[in-house]
Amino acid sequence: MLNPTPASAIVDASGRPYFLWDCNLTLQQFESQLASGDAQSSAYLMGKVLRQAKPDDALQFVSLATLNSRWSEIERYLGDKREFWAWILDAWRVRRGTQP
Repeated sequence: MLNPTPASAIVDASGRPYFLWDCNLTLQQFESQLASGDAQSSAYLMGKVLRQAKPDDALQFVSLATLNSRWSEIERYLGDKREFWAWILDAWRVRRGTQP
């Protein structure tokens, strides 16, 4: 990560992260649902953070390894950020020598 947002600045006064501007979840609730939700719900939340957060912040919640292993589930939720994350993932795969 190059420049993640400091933990103190990632949430507002109510504990909601800036990238969840359109839903009422605290950071703790988001992380809990991300970790313990069913596969579809967690894929949706991963897509949401990858779509709405700064990339450096998104990678605090979704690792490139997870993005790689769950790409087929997550990509539908990326919207106009899909090509960016596909590019990042391809570069990561090349670096690791795991390009398909």
